[in-house]
Order: sequence, then C-alpha cells, then structure tokens
Amino acid sequence: MGKLEADVKKAIRNIPDYPKKGVDFKDLTTLWEDGKLTRRVTDALEKRWKRAKLDKIVGIEARGFIVGAPLADRLGIGFVPARKVGKLPARKVSVNYELEYGRQGLEMHADSISKGDRVLVVDDLLATGGTSKAAADLAKMLGGEVVGFAFVTELSALKGREKLAGHEVYALSKYD
Repeated sequence: MGKLEADVKKAIRNIPDYPKKGVDFKDLTTLWEDGKLTRRVTDALEKRWKRAKLDKIVGIEARGFIVGAPLADRLGIGFVPARKVGKLPARKVSVNYELEYGRQGLEMHADSISKGDRVLVVDDLLATGGTSKAAADLAKMLGGEVVGFAFVTELSALKGREKLAGHEVYALSKYD
C-alpha cells in the first residue's frame, strides 16, 4: 500500500450500521476536512486521467460532486451532475437501479452530454456498482462514450467492478 492510499484510508471514518444495520458506511467527509490530503487526491486523479482525452466528467450526487467538479476544473472539461430524481429543472433522462440497501433513481439533463463525448464517471466510493452503472447508462443514453470510472475508495468485497465490466475502474484505495 502506497503512502497516499494509507493516508486516505486513515482519514476515512467508519460508521457501523449506517444507514441500516449491517452496513459499514465509509464517511469521506473526514478526508475532505484535510485540504492538503484533498489536493493530493485530486492531483492523483488528474495524473491518472489527464491523457484520456475526456470531454465530460459525470459526478454522482452528492459526494461525486466533491470529487468530480475539482477534477473537471483541473482537466479543463465540463462537469455533469447525475442527480437524484426530482432535483433537475429542465428536460432530463432517468434510470432506476438497486442499491445494497434499497432502490433509487438517477437523472441527468437531456442536453448535458453530446453524441461522442468521452465521459468519466466519478464518485467517492465504489460499493455494489449500481449507482455508477446507472450514471454510465444515462451518459450512454445521451450518446456519450464512457471511458472509465474513478473513485477515491472501493469496497472490493461487494464486487462493484463486476457491474462496470468492460470499462476501466480506478480507485485510489481499497477495503477488502
């Protein structure tokens, strides 16, 4: 394990039985309280994706906004929010998906991605992959080409990578 991964894992707070019994929630807000560590995380993601010739970053509500928007700024590309149902005001596309603890919907503005746009889907954490796959499905519905997925951390025991098969999946840190 490298220094950045160790520092990231040390900064993440574990909250047992949240949002329901049996789920160990990884709280990244404690990581983002450390501005220097947040910058190192963004630096690492920028380094990894700067040569991918991306057009847009899709950030998943809400913590994916915290990771994705600064990365889009660094890369000089557009940022597209993938939001929970009912949060976007203009014409939108939507999809429903399963979470490890329930069902959810996700939406994006219908004009946010153009045909052929190269898209990176970004979130704070990869668990079962349902939310990330839903965001990728929305981007594809709009004509985007999903280049890959980027996360700060991954819960590898939940096998989220399997739902994202066929795309590159990059996580700065992992929990088994």
